[in-house]
Order: sequence, then C-alpha cells, then structure tokens
Amino acid sequence: MAEGFAKAHGADVLEAQSAGIAPALAVVPLTHMVMLEKNIDLGDCYPKELNRLQTNVDLVVNMSGYELKLQNPVAMEEWYVDDPIGESEEVFREVRDEIERRVLRLIDTLRSRKAVASETGSNAERVDSQGRPTRQ
Repeated sequence: MAEGFAKAHGADVLEAQSAGIAPALAVVPLTHMVMLEKNIDLGDCYPKELNRLQTNVDLVVNMSGYELKLQNPVAMEEWYVDDPIGESEEVFREVRDEIERRVLRLIDTLRSRKAVASETGSNAERVDSQGRPTRQ
C-alpha cells in the first residue's frame, strides 16, 4: 500500500520500493481491491526481500513492528500500523487510510525540504525526512 501511494503521489521527491522481513510472493486480492477504491492499481507489485533493496537507500520506513538489523546504516522511520491480513474489508480500509496519511505527510516533508534546498541554492545538503544528511 505504501509503495502504491508513494508512487502515485510523490514520484517527484522519492522512489519507493516495497520490501519485507518475510516478504510475500504476491499482494493479497483484498489489498488490490481497497487500493483500487483510491484509484491506485498495484499491478504486479509485491514486497521484495529487504536485504536485496538496501543499496543506495536514503530512508527505510519500518512497518513490521520488529527491530530491523540492516546491513548498511540508513535513516529509519518507525510506523506502527496494524497488519490487516486475515481481517475484514473495513480493517483493510482503515489500514490503507492510515498508510495514506503517513505517506502523504512524508511526501509533504520531502517537498518542503526540496523547496528550501532550491531556495538556498544547489549546494544545499540533501536530508531525509528526519533532517539527517543523505548520500548523494
């Protein structure tokens, strides 16, 4: 869900990749259904293995509820979001809406930092959503 919202609303400031500590081979049909209600088609998206995506990443958003042991140091945000698997359509919608709010907030933060950086000149240091320097 987060990857879908990020790609739909924030492609100008981020490149989203979905990953997991125990990734699935496919996204459950109910996830596709509730995302289509927001006009977002997840297509053939599915979460990849986290360790495969750790190169050239500026920020990891952890929604697993577990401490992540990453191979490379990277900025991390912890989002405490319920896992809707096995729950009702309504729970899927509630989780979808919570993820959407958080993704839009992250996108707004990144856009405001991008605007400040462009106002101060191209030599401005890039930062993540928590104000820490990122890799160039």
